Amino acid sequence: MSVAALLAGPVQTARRLFLDVERSVGGRPWRDRLDERASARALAMVQRYDLPELLARIVSGRGVEVADVESFLDPSIRRLMPDPDTVTDMAVAAGRIADAVEAAERVAVFGDYDVDGATSTAILVRFLRHCGLDPLFHIPDRIFEGYGPNIEAIRRLAGQGARLLVTVDCGTTSIDPLAEARRLGLDVIVIDHHQADARLPPATAIVNPNRLDDLSGLGHLAAVGLTFLAVIAANRELRKRSFWTASRPEPDLLGLTDLVALGTVADVARLHGLNRAFVAKGLLAMRRRDRVGLTALMDVARLSGPPEPWHLGFMLGPRINAGGRIGRADLGVRLLLEEDETSAAALAAELDRLNRERQAIELATLAEAEAEAAAALGIAEAGAVVVTAGNWHPGVVGLVAARLKERFGRPAFAIALEPGGTATGSGRSIVGVDLGRAVRDAVAAGILTKGGGHAMAAGVTLGKENLAAFRAFLEAALASAVAVARRDDALLIDGAVTAAGATAELVRTIARAGPYGAGNPDPVFALPSHRIVFADEVGQAHVRVRLRADDGAMIGAIAFRAVGKPLGEALLERRGRPVHAAGTLSLDRWNGDERVQLRLVDIAPVDPTIG
Repeated sequence: MSVAALLAGPVQTARRLFLDVERSVGGRPWRDRLDERASARALAMVQRYDLPELLARIVSGRGVEVADVESFLDPSIRRLMPDPDTVTDMAVAAGRIADAVEAAERVAVFGDYDVDGATSTAILVRFLRHCGLDPLFHIPDRIFEGYGPNIEAIRRLAGQGARLLVTVDCGTTSIDPLAEARRLGLDVIVIDHHQADARLPPATAIVNPNRLDDLSGLGHLAAVGLTFLAVIAANRELRKRSFWTASRPEPDLLGLTDLVALGTVADVARLHGLNRAFVAKGLLAMRRRDRVGLTALMDVARLSGPPEPWHLGFMLGPRINAGGRIGRADLGVRLLLEEDETSAAALAAELDRLNRERQAIELATLAEAEAEAAAALGIAEAGAVVVTAGNWHPGVVGLVAARLKERFGRPAFAIALEPGGTATGSGRSIVGVDLGRAVRDAVAAGILTKGGGHAMAAGVTLGKENLAAFRAFLEAALASAVAVARRDDALLIDGAVTAAGATAELVRTIARAGPYGAGNPDPVFALPSHRIVFADEVGQAHVRVRLRADDGAMIGAIAFRAVGKPLGEALLERRGRPVHAAGTLSLDRWNGDERVQLRLVDIAPVDPTIG
């Protein structure tokens, strides 16, 4: 069959095994990411655009069509930016914000306590300050106030003179608190991306592409992306009203893309379309180190080299989150708004300290949670993991749930029991299992007091007496979807390389298809038959490895958080033996040196019959 026929045909063949690995150390088959049609598409890309074959495989493996290659390799905000008014209520929100600016009203911004909420708040506050306002902002305390707007905080903001309340990354389900805001005479604008029910709170505008009547197709945006669109819409409305003058010029909105990128990556938003452009351009803006607060944070995190998406997700994001988890909830926003280098350095240092404290709390909590989950799963293969304890810090339960999800390969909830019989927790899901919907259904069934989220993450509040009912509800709601997801789980391989072929130039070629993250996964490469010549524990539960090919070429590798897990144990046990290794390639920079490193995600025996 010709390439043209394959590309035109609707039939897709099953992905073949890669290196004949039917069951790896991680318990999964390895499969070629490209089926027959995608392989033909990659060949067409090589022929039309003269792309390196490996790059073409990566691009095709992410579902990109031949005609869209150039735009995929150069994601442009201007080309991908929709008219903000395609989002339901956006025009109303922009008009009300413009009214507040022209009337010099007091505006209050109410944000969530995570990175998405912090960056959304910082963007809106910066814009309003540029317009000449002095907005209030409030980030709720995770423990004492919980998620989203609450009546007491709204009363305080109204008492401080607020006439317009804008909630960012929250508010879609806050019916009673926003009704109180309206009773107090505040107009309310909600800018949010969490899943919505048919009943919405009373508000002037609810900007949420995941509300049931929205047709914008922008439901993949994080709240920070939506806030950025709202600022663009408000700026455009002010331009129509001739608000901007030579003495009061328009703001450089593209200069805010570093904050958009940070919030998008930290919230694990799908890097598709506009999100991908936001992150690509935001990383370039971040490299300029113009943002005082972000520069201080990069310095305290000892970020070497140009920032990459994983730096945002694993180095910068957790430090901003640390304030909301175990410290002052507004520290992250204050840092992102700070203009003084000395003050920014002090805030960054405090967030770094809180992050180290958070790590220690998380490790202790995780050990207890894993023991409880392992005991429960030893009895029955549950559709979801639900673990609880009375001494857990509510600020780390989401992180613990994520670790449990990784270990057991199924949705997981970690729930902290509080005095008085209330339980609060967070859940994380696996691809193909919609956790947010299950939580909303549990609220409707009266099992949960409060709950919400999206497909991959959710938060819950319930009475202690309903824990058993919640477990049973999740089992009934998720079991079939979890079974399908686990049955179809495989490690998808983008191509094969050797230690000698894993060069810095290859890594830079691979980066052309980035930025990588959720929805645009890092390419995974297999290194066939490389011998483990060194393996030892390093840092916090990592395993450092050196692999040697038959030609003598060597490559350094690391398996993160692998100690005590099947991958870590296998690496340490198989010293001196050949294995097929799989992982992602990156550049490790240290003291000015640059070398390629493999981040191991799995290994498989070269000869499965030997074990």
